[in-house]
Amino acid sequence: MKTTAAVLLEPGKPFEIMELELDGPGPGEVLINYTAAGLCHSDLHLSDGDLPPRYPIVGGHEGAGIIEDVGPGVTKVKPGDHVVCSFIPSCGHCRYCSTGRQALCDMGATILEGSMPDGSFRFHQGGTDFGAMCMLGTFAKKATISQYSVVKVDDWLPLETAVLVGCGVPTGWGGATYAGNVRPGDITVVYGIGGIGINAVQGAAHAGAKYIVAVDPVAFKRDTALKFGATHVFASAEAAAEKINELSWGQGADQAIICVGTVDEDVVTSAFHAIGKGGTVVVIGMANPEKLTIHVSGLELTLFEKTIRGSLFGSANPQYDIIRLLRLYNDGQLQLDDLVTTKYTLEEVNQGYQDLREGKNIRGIIVH
Repeated sequence: MKTTAAVLLEPGKPFEIMELELDGPGPGEVLINYTAAGLCHSDLHLSDGDLPPRYPIVGGHEGAGIIEDVGPGVTKVKPGDHVVCSFIPSCGHCRYCSTGRQALCDMGATILEGSMPDGSFRFHQGGTDFGAMCMLGTFAKKATISQYSVVKVDDWLPLETAVLVGCGVPTGWGGATYAGNVRPGDITVVYGIGGIGINAVQGAAHAGAKYIVAVDPVAFKRDTALKFGATHVFASAEAAAEKINELSWGQGADQAIICVGTVDEDVVTSAFHAIGKGGTVVVIGMANPEKLTIHVSGLELTLFEKTIRGSLFGSANPQYDIIRLLRLYNDGQLQLDDLVTTKYTLEEVNQGYQDLREGKNIRGIIVH
């Protein structure tokens, strides 16, 4: 069969709209008609070359849609089911899944390669194999993906909204509640208020933080943070540090969540200095793997028992937390609709990412 997709052919180039050949589902695989895809900053890392994948690759790792067909041995879903995709597959039986750490599932080893776990590909053109971002390729109208990459959701939920819990929402929300372990009365600072940072703010508010300090140079994003639970907003880390010191009576923040699009040494250093004794820095944003972005005083790390930890998918469990977050949304306890700033067609994908670069969107989505 054929499908239309937005493809990256090489770093530094925009997405190209192409028609590709698509293989049907094999054992353990499903054919999905994507309804919506999120425009997440991680795809910019591919186009900018910060996280070089195997090119060519179909972009997109936030997706929701309807199952059209299933291959042999599929037991999780059936044709007609509404699903949200998880950019981290979860097999359920590897060392990490079986110990409650689905975000580290061994099947995720090929997500940048863009291949299925066995190294094969489902998108093709002219004898060339095309990868799929995070084994999903949600910037295609149809895709063949692993059953371990989908989570069945209630069919009355709007998929154009539910798509957000495939990456940005749990990554930020879990970064605060799971990785940061925000507790009632804590002081939490969030650096970078995009699609992930805004949900770190929301997660910290849910967890009962007394003060939530949001840091972003874009006024629109700071204003939005206040609507999602931030108590104080600042354009710079320096200005935020002074207020954190005041709010904490000189003790420092309990958590600093780093959600900027590209992590550098400056923001990590600011976060490390912002937390007090026993505090935690959670690094969610990414950078080129060859760049060393964390340089702190080992003496301060030891004497003040500070923690710096990474967090993938908010250290959440996709098969549980995607449904959990959607149930919270269904009950009016989680804001999702207001996260979407602009909707685009697939052909407008490059405009969507330009808007993201310019700070115009909290979250843009493609509606197929």
